[in-house]
Amino acid sequence: MGTGFSIDTPLKVAKYGISSVVSLVDDVLIEQMRRFHCERLDLPYVEIPDSDEDPRANRITAYLELLSEVIRGQVKALQSSPFESGSEITRYFEMLPEAPLKRSYLEMLKVSDPKQKTELQNSLRPQAVPGSIDVNIMTKLDRDVDDSGKRSPEFADAMAALRGYARSGLRSSIVFSAGINRRLFSYLAKFDDFLPDDHGILRKKIVLKVSDFRSAIIQGRYLAKRGLWVSEFRVESGLNCGGHAFPSEGHLMGPILDEFKRKKTELIDDHHKIYNRMLAALERPQVQSPHEVRITVQGGIGTADENRFLLHHFGVDGTGWGTPFLLVPEVTNVDDIHLEKLSAAAGSDVYLSDRSPLGVPFWILRNCGSEQLHRQRIDTDEPGSPCPKGYLAANTEFTDVPICRASRQYQHRKLLQLARSDHSAERLRAMKERVLAKSCICHGVGGGATLKLGIDPEANPAICSGPNIANFSKVASLEEMVSHIYGRLSLLSSSDRPHMFISELSIYVDYFRQEVQEASEGLVDRTAKYFREFKHNLITGIDYYRNLAEQFSVEQKERFLSELDTLFSEIEDALPAVPAVIPIQSAT
Repeated sequence: MGTGFSIDTPLKVAKYGISSVVSLVDDVLIEQMRRFHCERLDLPYVEIPDSDEDPRANRITAYLELLSEVIRGQVKALQSSPFESGSEITRYFEMLPEAPLKRSYLEMLKVSDPKQKTELQNSLRPQAVPGSIDVNIMTKLDRDVDDSGKRSPEFADAMAALRGYARSGLRSSIVFSAGINRRLFSYLAKFDDFLPDDHGILRKKIVLKVSDFRSAIIQGRYLAKRGLWVSEFRVESGLNCGGHAFPSEGHLMGPILDEFKRKKTELIDDHHKIYNRMLAALERPQVQSPHEVRITVQGGIGTADENRFLLHHFGVDGTGWGTPFLLVPEVTNVDDIHLEKLSAAAGSDVYLSDRSPLGVPFWILRNCGSEQLHRQRIDTDEPGSPCPKGYLAANTEFTDVPICRASRQYQHRKLLQLARSDHSAERLRAMKERVLAKSCICHGVGGGATLKLGIDPEANPAICSGPNIANFSKVASLEEMVSHIYGRLSLLSSSDRPHMFISELSIYVDYFRQEVQEASEGLVDRTAKYFREFKHNLITGIDYYRNLAEQFSVEQKERFLSELDTLFSEIEDALPAVPAVIPIQSAT
């Protein structure tokens, strides 16, 4: 969800038993937030300056310790609050889904005898436990060079962030996204909290965001060979998500989840054998039974019915909701102006852009502050960002020290280079557009917090919601959003919303069509084999969904199948635009 939107979400929801994830990308923002909350709560604050011996790691540790300390106090106060309308503990139990703990609470409410009621209330109080303060590291963001020159590997961005989390007292999970970072994953084994203690307990758990089963097997094995256990594989849609998108070659959510369902035991057994061999090599006690492994899913979930279907049909252990919570001010950091823009956003207002300097697609709100600033800089012939933070600085085309492709320094030099080239006018125009498309996002995604909280009143936030935001138009309370997730009410702006699987497929078809067009114009390097496999995977997914539709109600099934047929036709129409690509037929 970016850096700023959920940077302090644990302070707002953990006391109600809700887990959330804090990004560790931006230690400057983290330090600003620590100062802000220390001053707000009248707690002591000592700045950790750039001159500190380990500034990035120490800032992260200090902030996570602050979150933990404050939330412990919140939970203690909640557990001791009275069971009365509007109290914190009543709010906790009222938001729970229909489950044994909720039923115990409802039974307590029915009791009239004061003594018995008090006894039941006292038994409920310690069961109001907090949600987890989890953290995220995007593995691709691991600079080991800064303005002063090369740093030793342990001071690289991701390495230092990991160290900052590992040194904290949190018992929670670290979420790794964007694939394998070998030195980072190897570094995990240096911290005892990621290894089982004498009782086989893991103090800190590892969560991997994965795109498919193959990715889970490969990354899980890599970690197991280092005595590290993956406690959760978080399956995220390749395209129907927020922020950075990592499109697969047409592999769709339904078939991916089906493979996890069929092969979960195989996955666990495979990793357990490797894991125990490594524990023995490390002279640590082996784990007779595998640790728990959760398979969870996120990306475009929009209704309670979809949520239940994922849990029951695919047997996933949990689901994740992100984008809709951008419309919940008491949970995420979005200023009033951008809340209004998000509420009014229609389908085309959030688009899959080429803004990210990482060179991967990036979802962004078309009229957000950072987009307006980006266009203004181009219009005034001053393209590029001053690059105040440089977390995405990785290009060495013109400099020895890496710079960001969205920076003013890079874009100025690249445009001069293109001006001296002998490309055709049309080709030159397309190449310039691709250079100017890159925008500062590492600073922009923190702007949601710094603008809303008054830390930086001049901030221009990059609002990186997923396309699912178009289905929500109401600024909601936490209770309302939780009730929407559990099916107690609906916050959808229209009942005509397509199923999440159709939405993802539609986005993939659009992406496929764009890839075909750009390849035909020579703007991207794609082989005929790539397009054949992409199309094959899309059509195989459609065939899977045709069978899956038998699980739906009659009305839902008819619409679902009709939309599949339409998208199938669009795929057939798209591919012939690329010479030498041979169309393939449906697998059925």
